[in-house]
Amino acid sequence: MAAWRNGRSEPMPAPARKVISVALRVRQKLGKYRIEKRLAEGGFSAVYQAMDTIEGIRVALKVPHTHLVTPEVLEDFRREVRLLARLEHPNILPVKDASFIDGYFVIAFPLGEQTLAERLRRRMSLLTILDYSEQILQATAYAHANRIVHCDIKPENIIIFPGHRLRLTDFGIAKIAARTIRGAGTGTVGHMAPEQAMGRPSPRSDVFSIGLIIYRMLAGVWPEWPYDWPPPEYRRVRRRVPQDFIDLLRKSLALRPQRRFRDAGQMLNAFRRLRRRVLRYHQSRRGG
Repeated sequence: MAAWRNGRSEPMPAPARKVISVALRVRQKLGKYRIEKRLAEGGFSAVYQAMDTIEGIRVALKVPHTHLVTPEVLEDFRREVRLLARLEHPNILPVKDASFIDGYFVIAFPLGEQTLAERLRRRMSLLTILDYSEQILQATAYAHANRIVHCDIKPENIIIFPGHRLRLTDFGIAKIAARTIRGAGTGTVGHMAPEQAMGRPSPRSDVFSIGLIIYRMLAGVWPEWPYDWPPPEYRRVRRRVPQDFIDLLRKSLALRPQRRFRDAGQMLNAFRRLRRRVLRYHQSRRGG
């Protein structure tokens, strides 16, 4: 088994000993990268901010816990990186590098300002919500047009860059992490469609996850299982957007996938038809 780097194969090192988590130190060097701080940690990997000392730019490094990096996982990564290479879109975060460095498997990405999860801690204007919603839909619609389902669309996997540009990340990596840790279905509990939890994801599952995020941005709280309608803080949503936009959300959150939009492209088209109407409704409410 070999790892990959810029199209070249490299021998896979001997299996690492089991560890609970990656624990890189500030100022530690990994090849050309110098660790600056840890940004996040989960059951599959830790994420660090680092300086690329060759290019002179800061990057995000996702470092899977070494005891999880098996030959099978590496083969999954190869397959998923090939898929990701097809997705050249301004709202999709590319992988800059994926290779073994000093015994660690390191995946490098462009570094954003914050995640959408962090941004959700502060109030958003309706214009910001609509802008973010459209960017999420654009990224996912492009992936669906390329026959790729994300399977783990959540605020933590949406990175905000300067100029309020969103980029969707963790294509494939999220699925590999889920299979590696749980050995079954993919996705994050609380952000996935019911059929996805049973191991049957489709583009309609991504639509469901996007509907959850848009509702959360409007309402300030998450809809929760069993996703009864109306969800929590429904009155607040009614005050902010017209009924036809609520109908769009309700369709995206239908429990039966056949009743949702067939993919993010269809949902994006419906969203764009309603965007101006939503803004006019908002202005009329404020004027009243």
